[in-house]
Amino acid sequence: MNDPAMEKAREIAGMVEKKGGRAYFVGGFVRDRLLNIENKDVDVEVHGIEPGELKEILCRLGKPLEYGASFGIMSMSGLDLDIAMPRKERATGNGHRDFQVEVDPFIGPEKAVRRRDFTMNAMMEDVLTGEILDFFGGREDLEKGIIRHVDPRTFPEDPLRVLRAAQFAARFCFSIAPETIDLCGVMDLSALSRERVEEELRKALVKGEEPSRFFQALRQMGQLHCWFPELEQLIGLEQDPVFHPEGDVWNHTMDVIDRAAAFRGEVSDPYAFMLLCLTHDLGKITTTQFVKGRIHAYRHETEGAPLVGAFLDRLVSEKKTKSYVMNMVPLHMKPNVASRSHPALKSTNRMFDQASAPEDLIWFAQADAPVRAGTEAFTGDPEFLRERLDQYRQIMDRPWFTGRDLMEKGLEPGADFGEFLAYAHKMRLAGVDRDSALKQTMAYARKERKNRK
Repeated sequence: MNDPAMEKAREIAGMVEKKGGRAYFVGGFVRDRLLNIENKDVDVEVHGIEPGELKEILCRLGKPLEYGASFGIMSMSGLDLDIAMPRKERATGNGHRDFQVEVDPFIGPEKAVRRRDFTMNAMMEDVLTGEILDFFGGREDLEKGIIRHVDPRTFPEDPLRVLRAAQFAARFCFSIAPETIDLCGVMDLSALSRERVEEELRKALVKGEEPSRFFQALRQMGQLHCWFPELEQLIGLEQDPVFHPEGDVWNHTMDVIDRAAAFRGEVSDPYAFMLLCLTHDLGKITTTQFVKGRIHAYRHETEGAPLVGAFLDRLVSEKKTKSYVMNMVPLHMKPNVASRSHPALKSTNRMFDQASAPEDLIWFAQADAPVRAGTEAFTGDPEFLRERLDQYRQIMDRPWFTGRDLMEKGLEPGADFGEFLAYAHKMRLAGVDRDSALKQTMAYARKERKNRK
């Protein structure tokens, strides 16, 4: 790799060496280099010189920025390069930020990495020589695909590590060591902030090779109840085996998010789309019932709105993301039904018109496609849906009329204009041409006003 951040790191390391210190690449940067994964965020830790000497070096080589001065963390302006000094930490509370931090540049590499979370993140690489320092077997764990904590005494001090373990399992398709599962199972996540929980959730959903591993790991740890109680209620919630031979709603949801991962590059908002896939069947919690020997969840797509809303309010910060999911969940069954029944054009037009992201609805339908026993996955007819979406867009691109056009035709303005334009919109979705719809709307408006007098 020959980019500006790496070149600057080598310059810094060379000057640090002249003063008797050493500079190391650390953390996820080393892990990703060994996995041959691109990571543009270069992290360097400097040992063996005083903080003032490091700052002097950085000032000679560019414009250093101190964004974590109390933690001994600096960056270089214009570069994805963080420079830190080793530090000691002591927990002062239950939160992710409840730590007393003391910078100690002479603590030594082994003690410095002992504070890290997992062995795969506890390796160091000498910036100048490329030598890997691996005190806790991180390289072997990385090769075997195992996530293992470094120090059982300090690991429980940061409850966010429970979610990080699950997130790494999803991102890399790694397994978590049994002893780490056990340790995570006794940690209290209640003091974590929504922002930090959402950050790990987002990484799992958007970056995870198999997003389901995030939730499967939390289930194995017994850690769904605090932040994901609705998902925990899907475990053991039965479905009609004719359409869901995969089992309960939990299994179905996990299958959907893993299939959906293949479509993240196609959709308008990958994070919101994955949340849609994760929450689409929460309504089955309150609507599942046995009727004449069959399992049904009538109207779960709409009845589940309070559960979906509670889930999003607990975990999601952006209103736009919440709005997307709340809009799309009630529509989630319509595309696969339409792809099988091939209804009239106005029916699919209404569906697409209601959706905040119409094309995403088609991608969702492919992820949610029901599986029938003894057959391959039933994927509906996505080409039919795309043809109908093209027709919907063509109709919506044609010139249409507004309230001003109604006034120019002699209709007095009033509070009921919205009703008349909604009437016209229905005709538009049915494919009625502009002039015919305008005449029919005028006739409807005059009749309605006359009847209301």
